[in-house]
Amino acid sequence: MAFPSIAHVALTVTDLTSSAARYERLLGVSPVLNEDAGGFWHTVYPLAGGALFGLHAHPQTDPKDHFDARRVGLDHLSFGCETREELQAWQSRLEELGIVHGGIVDAGYGSGLSFKDPDGNALEFFAPPS
Repeated sequence: MAFPSIAHVALTVTDLTSSAARYERLLGVSPVLNEDAGGFWHTVYPLAGGALFGLHAHPQTDPKDHFDARRVGLDHLSFGCETREELQAWQSRLEELGIVHGGIVDAGYGSGLSFKDPDGNALEFFAPPS
């Protein structure tokens, strides 16, 4: 039996209104769900291939908290690009949106373009080697 693909991922944010606006510009889509989920609020966006990307706002989240990849849990979230050219197009899009990034880094296993959201959640676009 093959292990199933990822169906959805959700990131906890400190300011849902601000984060949702930023992600809507980045993703280029409107949410398919924006509701109280029984104790927390979640906003969910569709991604290519059928996966979903969510933002969660928990009332208990400290507004001063910030993501740290060195803590146990998520290190980063990577979005797949088919080619390095697509990766370059995303680099241009990040620059158009004023999103700071680390530039494209090439390695033997592929090329990555890292950036962070306002809460410091580590994100990346990744393309396999050419």
